[in-house]
Amino acid sequence: MDRKELEKKVNEIIVDKLGVEPGVVKETSELDGDLGADSLDCVELLMEFERDFNISITDEEAYKVSTVKDIYELIEEKV
Repeated sequence: MDRKELEKKVNEIIVDKLGVEPGVVKETSELDGDLGADSLDCVELLMEFERDFNISITDEEAYKVSTVKDIYELIEEKV
């Protein structure tokens, strides 16, 4: 999977789970500030990424995720 495909899939999951408009999801978007995700939303998002990409995300890695770019980079490392 190349970076563009990964970004597209991640963005689709974020739009679906958070109920935001696709145009709002940008690489620099902060999950809590810009996208309105609370801590439960973030946990659910990470669980969805684990399922969809068949990866495992540790608690330590999860704490470092604050932007959409962080998600791209984390998943890219693992797939």
